[in-house]
Parts: sequence; C-alpha cells; structure tokens
Amino acid sequence: MLVVSSTAFAHYLWIETNATGTANQEQEIKVYFGEYTYGVKEKIGEDAFERVKDFELWVVDPKGNKIPLEVTATEDYYLAKYTPKSKGTHTVIMDNANIDVIDYTKYDFGIFKTHYHGIANIQVGKKDTDTVAQNETGITVQRVASADDAVTLRVLFQGEPLAKNELTVFVADQWSKTLHTDEAGLVSFDLPWEGTQYIIETTTKEEVPGTFRGEDYQFVWNCVTYSIQN
Repeated sequence: MLVVSSTAFAHYLWIETNATGTANQEQEIKVYFGEYTYGVKEKIGEDAFERVKDFELWVVDPKGNKIPLEVTATEDYYLAKYTPKSKGTHTVIMDNANIDVIDYTKYDFGIFKTHYHGIANIQVGKKDTDTVAQNETGITVQRVASADDAVTLRVLFQGEPLAKNELTVFVADQWSKTLHTDEAGLVSFDLPWEGTQYIIETTTKEEVPGTFRGEDYQFVWNCVTYSIQN
C-alpha cells in the first residue's frame, strides 16, 4: 500500500531508460512504481500498482513532435519501446492524474487526489538542449542544458518556477540527499558515482478542493520524478 510520512508518500512512479541513444536504434523505456532507494518495485496486477496503472507515456523529440508510446505489462514494470529518429535531446514523459481519491484522515493527511508525473531524457549525439516541460496542471522538472558535469534542474508548478521547494536525490541502498530549489526554481548537484541510476523526487500540495469520479477531495498531492543514468 501507499505509505504516508508526515509530509509525503514514499511510493512514486518513475521511468528508467538508457540516457544515451543512437538514431534509428530501438531502446526500451520502463515505468516502475515503488521506492527505488529501498529496492521496492511493486508487482503488476497487485493492488498498489493497479491503483496507478492508468498513466500516459510519450516522447517529445528534438523537433517538438509528441510521440505516444504503447506499453506492455511485465512482472514489475510496464515496457515501451522507442526509436529516436534524429540527433538531439528526446524527452520521455509519463503522466497520471487518473487515480482515485484517497481518504487518509486517520493519518492526519486528509482526503486528496494524486497527480504523478515522471521525466527522463535520451540524448542522441552531443548537442544537449533543455528537456521539454509539459505539465500545465501539475508539477514537473526540466533539465537545463549545461557545459559542465553538474546537473541543473528547474522545478515548475503549473508552468511557473517553484521556489524553495524540497527535492530529494535517491540512489540504491538507501542513500539520499535533500536539496531545495532557489528563487528561480533551480537546483544543481553532482553525480558522484558512474554507472548509477539516480531518481530525483519533488512534491507539492495544491490546496484546491474538487471532485473526481464522484468523490470529493480537499487538495491535490503532486509528485514528479526525474531519472538519470550516469
């Protein structure tokens, strides 16, 4: 089940794919649900993943074309395949606002609707550009192109920079680091270990009540992950 802490959930959806690609060569894109740093990957068909399986997945290529992807279920992830046709930065985007309202008043967290979002990028060739941001109703992360080895991300909520927002960098074996965005919604950090998958997560609450699938909620809990293979 979803686990609640004092401020957020531990579970999230995330994307895994090779960070570099080759033009006209197919590569795999995987979507997981769980807790990466603890090695938790929920099983397809079981209750936890069933509640969040209705996501959309697409790629925006360097020319701005949106390419929807079809997925197939495996044991613990959904699999899509994508063939980049041109050099440049290809942004992989996952979005899921189709999640039933959850009542966690017994945990003092309230009644809420969840909106998950996920980003990864595939670089073909050396010309690195910013990733695409496409989540006008929720939270997203945009990787800012840089000439050095540090990673710079811009966190946006409904298209505007999200200042002073907490962000966590996860790797395997329960290592994590907490950072905060600046006034422009930017945060920078290094990737110290090669051959490592990094998952970045940040969240925000939208204090706007509403109704979804006939159920009232008090607020929307927004969560975005950005995946990097170093």
